[in-house]
Amino acid sequence: MQVLLAAPRGYCAGVERAIATVQRALERFGAPIYVRKQIVHNRHVVERLQAAGAVFVEELDEVPPGATVVFSAHGVAPSVREEAARRGLVTIDATCPLVNKVHNEARRFASQGLQILLIGHAGHEEVEGTTGEAPEAITLVQHPDDVAALKVPDPDRVAWLSQTTLSVAETDETLAKLRERFPKLVDPPRDDICYATSNRQQAVAAIAAQADVVIVVGSQNSSNSRRLVEVALASGARAAYLVDQAAEIDPAWLENAQTVGVTSGASVPEDLVGEVLAWLQARGYPPAQELAVTKETLVFSLPHDPA
Repeated sequence: MQVLLAAPRGYCAGVERAIATVQRALERFGAPIYVRKQIVHNRHVVERLQAAGAVFVEELDEVPPGATVVFSAHGVAPSVREEAARRGLVTIDATCPLVNKVHNEARRFASQGLQILLIGHAGHEEVEGTTGEAPEAITLVQHPDDVAALKVPDPDRVAWLSQTTLSVAETDETLAKLRERFPKLVDPPRDDICYATSNRQQAVAAIAAQADVVIVVGSQNSSNSRRLVEVALASGARAAYLVDQAAEIDPAWLENAQTVGVTSGASVPEDLVGEVLAWLQARGYPPAQELAVTKETLVFSLPHDPA
């Protein structure tokens, strides 16, 4: 039996920055610090920050006037910033710089009079924030099969953007259909799917090709974690499961599984992966062998303190 551990896995630079932003705000200004939405999509991260004094809210009307509020890593629409200003809130923006890049591209394309086809998932906070930058100019494309029915004002004046946490393979399929339907489709300067999403998908594909079962550590509302399950299945794993922690693993999943792959989404603390590895060792599996496809060195600076 063997356990293959994917690398890279776990925290990306944007997640590290967002969590550190809340921690620093608590140190500098004291509790409570309010956070609009989950700072990152991981239940354990949220619970740990709550224990330290962070208060998570869905909308700004839950934040007392004059209080300090952090915007999550997924970004917000301009209307949210305007509401915060109207209510006199002190804001700290923990939006991932790679999400900000997509926002900038949306504003630029809209200013050029282009209709933007945004590849992403309806209801995801990142999609809502990007759409809010130019709501009249953005059409959401959720699936490759949606392309045929798209209606745009001028088929020759179309650009595309994407959510940063999507499946690379499915996004490529959607993009191929968009190019076929709109030959003059305008590209963003760089692919919007972030480096961490791509790296983690490549890493899980490498271990899934050798694994009977893949366990992905991550929360159900984490888009990038859910994509890792899909990539594992598409890459050869007999089965793949998403769990928030080791206690959620069903021993029946591992019946006749000689090789187990383990990875984690970009918002998952490493100690949760360690607990899964310990769970496997307690049931007779050997220590994990790490299989690395690349090394990540990117670091983002923290946002400025509010004035």
